[in-house]
Amino acid sequence: MRGYRGVKYTLFICCYSFWVVSAVLIAVGIYAKIAKEKDVVDTLTVDPALLLIVVGSLMFLITFLGCFGALRNVACLLKAFLGILVAVLLLQIAAGVVGYIFTDTVMERTERLMMKAIVRYREDQDLENAIDFIQKKLQCCGVQSYKDWSRNLYFECSEENPSLEACGVPFSCCLPLHNQTVLNTMCGYGVQQMEESSASQDVFTVGCLEKIIRWSKNNLLLVAALSGGLLLLEVCLICLAAAQIAWIKKVRQKQKRDEARNQLSRKDSFWLPAFADFDDE
Repeated sequence: MRGYRGVKYTLFICCYSFWVVSAVLIAVGIYAKIAKEKDVVDTLTVDPALLLIVVGSLMFLITFLGCFGALRNVACLLKAFLGILVAVLLLQIAAGVVGYIFTDTVMERTERLMMKAIVRYREDQDLENAIDFIQKKLQCCGVQSYKDWSRNLYFECSEENPSLEACGVPFSCCLPLHNQTVLNTMCGYGVQQMEESSASQDVFTVGCLEKIIRWSKNNLLLVAALSGGLLLLEVCLICLAAAQIAWIKKVRQKQKRDEARNQLSRKDSFWLPAFADFDDE
């Protein structure tokens, strides 16, 4: 019984922790969505707020099945939780294998997605903040180079573009200055008209895609550890759910056997033997 309680409450605590995290993700996503302007374009791939809501909702549903099923010993909920986890685990492994085999295709689609985000840079405040954070953190600009910002309507480098930011790049592309106290948002103006050697003195010229690949290669051990830790956690939850399901099944089978024995004993007490000899008494 102690082993069963250990399995039960370990699974419950793990699912409850992720359940709380998913609720926080949903709350943050809803808050960001409400605070956002109403005329922005909602797209799952380039809207961080919508992505938080969707991921949080799926995570909330899955962890609720495990949390409530483990606490109340509901085998059907635990089986649903187990099945979803197994499906997610298999999908992750399949995605890793496909990504490794078709690396070029994955890189092309990633580049296309990042370019789509650049096009919608000014349309979504959350997306804008996310891109600025990535460019400042990785010290990069654009997807392949700083001139990718010409794809954006506001930064398009053409004579017909009336924008004041034409031929420029966002301030997050600019090189940080020592002892800078006031942020210069105009530091990237007109940079696209310069050659790379001249532009490199003011802004980052290397694309973010190359920086991400370089970071992944330099931190391959960390990426492998995080991926392996996630898979190991899912396997542990699968094992805990399977163990509790087996224990519930075992207890129910025992209860059925006990009920069958009780019914037989009741029948024996109500029915006398057919050839009972009452004279012996």
